[in-house]
Amino acid sequence: MAGANLIYGLGMIEMGMTIDYGQMVMDNEFARMIKHIVQGIPVNDETLAVDVIHEIGVGKNFLSHDHTFKHMRSQSQPKLIDRRTREDWEAGGRTDIYQRASEEARYILENHKPEPLPEDVLTKIRSIVEESEAELGVRKK
Repeated sequence: MAGANLIYGLGMIEMGMTIDYGQMVMDNEFARMIKHIVQGIPVNDETLAVDVIHEIGVGKNFLSHDHTFKHMRSQSQPKLIDRRTREDWEAGGRTDIYQRASEEARYILENHKPEPLPEDVLTKIRSIVEESEAELGVRKK
């Protein structure tokens, strides 16, 4: 498939013999971050905040400026990577990324309600399975 962005092996451990849901959630976050970067980062006067630098001055506080607030959400927004200070992380329970990912996986498994597939898609899938079973000599019991 030319031009496809494929990421393979999410959640796999032990050379693909085992799937770990916590690992899958972590890998999903890493894949999202990679896709964000691969799309490219626009570099222009607006994204470089050229006017803001002239307004505030080099080496001054940009964090409280409206421009920073406006553009901060366009950057990667990880759910699992903890960028707090060590003191805040310790006060927050000292969980590592795997613990947070495992909690997120449990939450998804307990709460996610997938959209049902359309009937024509279910019929097509069933026909593929039945054809494969017939080809392999597998009988439905």
